[in-house]
Amino acid sequence: MMLTAFGAAAVTFMMLMYALERRGRGFIFAFGCGCLLSSAYGFAAGTWPFGVVELIWAGVAFDRFRNTPDGPQDAGLVTSDHSDGERELSTRSDDEAASRSTSGV
Repeated sequence: MMLTAFGAAAVTFMMLMYALERRGRGFIFAFGCGCLLSSAYGFAAGTWPFGVVELIWAGVAFDRFRNTPDGPQDAGLVTSDHSDGERELSTRSDDEAASRSTSGV
């Protein structure tokens, strides 16, 4: 029973961190840790192929963490060029709201 609860918690944590990866590289690191926890569960439960696959994913995640610069990875940020060559950084929701207000929707 405890092993099942550990496995469910490990996989839930891993998937949550995967969903949040674009918010910053810390979540990539946390995803790698979740993969390690899931791998430990796989080996402890006797499903070694699952443990091996999760171990590989942990390696991929830690490599991505090492090679990813600090800051958001595309957390809804958009750049737009102006006619004078200046670039503006805004959020997608701001751009969507502006397009709705000009289109009369």
